[in-house]
Amino acid sequence: MKKQNLKRKTSYRCKHNKKQNRKFRLWVWIFIITISAGMMIVSVWKILDWKRDNQNTNKQIDALNEEIKVENVPSNDSDEMVNPPSEKDSDYWKYMELPLISVDFDELKQKNKDTVAFLKVNGTNINYPVVQAKNNDYYLHHSYDKTKNDAGWVFLDYRNNLDQLQDNNIIYAHGRYDMTMFGSLKNVFKENWYENTENYVVHLSTPKENTLWQVFSVYKIKTETYYLTSSFGSTSSHEKFIKTIKSRSKYNFNTSVNTKDKILTLSTCYNQKEKVVLHAKLIKIQKR
Repeated sequence: MKKQNLKRKTSYRCKHNKKQNRKFRLWVWIFIITISAGMMIVSVWKILDWKRDNQNTNKQIDALNEEIKVENVPSNDSDEMVNPPSEKDSDYWKYMELPLISVDFDELKQKNKDTVAFLKVNGTNINYPVVQAKNNDYYLHHSYDKTKNDAGWVFLDYRNNLDQLQDNNIIYAHGRYDMTMFGSLKNVFKENWYENTENYVVHLSTPKENTLWQVFSVYKIKTETYYLTSSFGSTSSHEKFIKTIKSRSKYNFNTSVNTKDKILTLSTCYNQKEKVVLHAKLIKIQKR
């Protein structure tokens, strides 16, 4: 009798445990499915949000291309040569003959009063007005028309003033996968970009001046702030900075740079941990 009762109790426990295990597994699956469904919904939402940002950005780019005319302005005798090298075979002299670019800033400022420049980088899709806010966060999340947009826009570091150039003048933008903003800055690592020496110049126009800059260093690097230093407390730290950013370059541009030069730095993301960086020095100024 005792044996029979023991068997019944054992059988009951087994059935009870099996039922509990089934319930536990069911809840585990419900939890997994719920989490997966939630992640899928978030992913779809992010993709749709990314596409919407791209569409809005492309609409603004198309409108700017239609409404804003970028003109080539030929060189003239009144153009200022900036810190010319002593080497007569330097590419500097060849680039001095290149035209500059000019745009109607009155029209651009009607669209966005934060507009401070227009930037064109040969061998890339970069051909945009440049804005500046009171911080380096606003235009990471707002477009040229100031609508909320995670594609952002091309913007000048808030510490810089293009009317009074600092030692290092920095322009940022997102490295978008659709190649808008600074997405095409990665082109500098392609052999066909390097093989074309006409790509070694950057055009920057402001309401007061049209300027030309000669590229002397391009590289990718883990995220840091050193290359974003805008001014230097001593000649030695300035010289060290120039030596460091030149030595990082993927290519040797055979371009002399010293502390008398003004530097333009373009910075964007290569991936989540690395940045793409281009440095150029000012070589020509044309008053508007």
